[in-house]
Amino acid sequence: MAKLLPKIGLRKNARIGSRKNTRKIPKGIIHVQASFNNTIVTVTDVRGRVISWSSAGTCGFRGTRRGTPFAAQTAAGNAIRTVVDQGMQRAEVLIKGPGLGRDAALRAIRRSGILLSFVRDVTPIPHNGCRPPKKRRV
Repeated sequence: MAKLLPKIGLRKNARIGSRKNTRKIPKGIIHVQASFNNTIVTVTDVRGRVISWSSAGTCGFRGTRRGTPFAAQTAAGNAIRTVVDQGMQRAEVLIKGPGLGRDAALRAIRRSGILLSFVRDVTPIPHNGCRPPKKRRV
């Protein structure tokens, strides 16, 4: 009878403990997605793997207050606080969306002490858009 090999993906075979604080990330990318209802701030390394994220909803704001600039500022501060502890010094900022939290999130990122190499607006803009519905005949 063949010997059973342990599956590597099982949780019991993996090492137990927090891996979050062992990584040192000198440079990263900060993605800010600002919609009218919420602001989501995601911090990734240069390869695109998520290190930390926060949103206005997870910071305790509910309803229409999630779309406010103060909620976006709080979300950006929470997301960046963890990566500054991990040693991030430089970052690139990619901002997407038309929401009110764009400028407030950027202001919070600037105040955190991380050096920004560039700030880019990556909001998708249609160059002709979808075909409109046909004219209504009454």
